[in-house]
Amino acid sequence: MRETPVTLAGIRATREQLAGRLHHTQMLSSATAARFAMAARGARLADDRLYIKAEHLQKTGSFKPRAALARIASLGADERTRGAITMSAGNAGQAYAWACRELGVPMTVVMPEGAVPGKVAACLAYGAEVVFHGRHVGESRVRLEELRQERGLTLVHPYDDPEVLLGTGSCGLEILEDLPDVDVVVVPVGGGGLLGGVTVALRETRPDVRVFGVEPVGADSLHRALAGGGVPVPITPSSVADGLMAPIAGRLVTKIAARYVDGVVLVEDAQILAGMRFALERLKQVLEPAGAAALGAVLAGAVPLRDGERVCVIASGGNVALERLGELLAAAPLLPAA
Repeated sequence: MRETPVTLAGIRATREQLAGRLHHTQMLSSATAARFAMAARGARLADDRLYIKAEHLQKTGSFKPRAALARIASLGADERTRGAITMSAGNAGQAYAWACRELGVPMTVVMPEGAVPGKVAACLAYGAEVVFHGRHVGESRVRLEELRQERGLTLVHPYDDPEVLLGTGSCGLEILEDLPDVDVVVVPVGGGGLLGGVTVALRETRPDVRVFGVEPVGADSLHRALAGGGVPVPITPSSVADGLMAPIAGRLVTKIAARYVDGVVLVEDAQILAGMRFALERLKQVLEPAGAAALGAVLAGAVPLRDGERVCVIASGGNVALERLGELLAAAPLLPAA
């Protein structure tokens, strides 16, 4: 892994370099969500509202294009000619396929055999070659290495790369621009690419902002890394949130989290699905399970909020499998009355 530092200056420079190619996503808010959060936690939120950074409305339906475009833009001329390769359950693959189409770079995406069909179709529609291997992204890495060596492709990692974090940091800058008095930002965590970049942008601009990561109980790679002294360890992830099932936490985000993040909370799949259902019923927003994790955590009272704090959650993905939408919503528990 290259040793490019992840700094506030670097995030700002990357954002300027990519200006005009990405959406500045909306900041939504909900008084109803704030009431549910208060009922669960006992803390009344500032403005009597919960704020939602709508990254599910970013290009390709998640925050990932911020990362992918930054990484592909950093490739040298020879690397662009030979092409790039990544492994992904879907959102990173779509984003890299889109970024490579934008910049004229051949792209190969290695995906688990059970990847969401809609995410596979999107990768293909953006012009990427899709190769299936393994039950999860960790197993896909085996085939990726074979193809990388056979074809001379450049690995563009889905999350553990400094350029990725320099790209995702733009999300943090937008939060500060749209909600300058924010007190708490809650970020979903798969491998940690979003958390790492957003945290640096927030804490190096406003050191008093509290940042929390959210992981599924069955995919707690960063939580385990931090509990084990900052050493990432492989896991076999299992969760309804396929977008958060990283097989190991990124080394970069583990270092950043150990320094800056106020905590990583764990949520059950049922709490994630409750957030997904709330988003559809009350906010009229369609989120995939990974995109609803931070919202679900706040609604369940899992994040240690204080009275009077201005709170923003990041909704990181909206690429739900339509054929499973009814099944997922049916499995989502109703929230207690607020």
